[in-house]
Amino acid sequence: MPEQMETAELRAALLRLRRGSGLPVVFGGLLQDGRAMRIAETCGAVTPALRGLTISTGSGLGGKCLALSRPCAVTDYPSARHITHEYDGPVSAEGLRSVIAVPVVVRRKVRGVLYGALRDALPIGERVFDAAVAAARDVEQALAVRDEVARLEPPPAPGPSWEEVRQAYGELRELAPRVPDPELRERLLAVCGRLETASGTPRDVPGVALTPREKDVLAAVASGATNATAATRLGLRPETVKGYLRSAMRKLGAHTRLEAVLAARRAGALP
Repeated sequence: MPEQMETAELRAALLRLRRGSGLPVVFGGLLQDGRAMRIAETCGAVTPALRGLTISTGSGLGGKCLALSRPCAVTDYPSARHITHEYDGPVSAEGLRSVIAVPVVVRRKVRGVLYGALRDALPIGERVFDAAVAAARDVEQALAVRDEVARLEPPPAPGPSWEEVRQAYGELRELAPRVPDPELRERLLAVCGRLETASGTPRDVPGVALTPREKDVLAAVASGATNATAATRLGLRPETVKGYLRSAMRKLGAHTRLEAVLAARRAGALP
């Protein structure tokens, strides 16, 4: 799956973590191709010390989190006895003291770590812990959907990358409702309609009459977006996104988000 899509979901999860927990600094990264993890996103940092930092399994708080596959926390990072201290320099440069690290786990495999931190040596409260775990679950859900779609779909035909085509389709569907010119908006939606059938994949499900907004939500879900991320992209409330998704799933006879995406593609409602 495209690295930029993973990064976008990671960034959105960190923003939600910061808002939901009140933590001044949040950061995180995902493993790429099973290699060591790199801190790819930061929010609230005042120095560049953390960004790009490579985290090895077993080293520091994040490395301990990777090794144990469970949340870990320290009240005072510089003096913590149960972690190694390879990363004291960047942590001290950012002025971090109390830190929590939560793993992103998909099918029992750690795929990354989300961090939250305070600049004071204070215990991590239950509210902060719950917010960090919820943010990690959002990323897990997005990665799991993308993994399953990639696993269950047939190999792509030679030619353009269909993942790129589908990403462009989703962006067009997000853009169209915001275009004030009705003629231009209709032209954009017409292009979307052409993309929906452009793959030439045999359709083994009868056509389904999805509404434009149901297609918008499914296109976002197909990219791995959570309900919260889809709501932000489409200018909707998360509850509204859930309603459109439930309606689309009912029409498609699907019981999960993944089944809905695959059924929509088989029906020619998504590229």
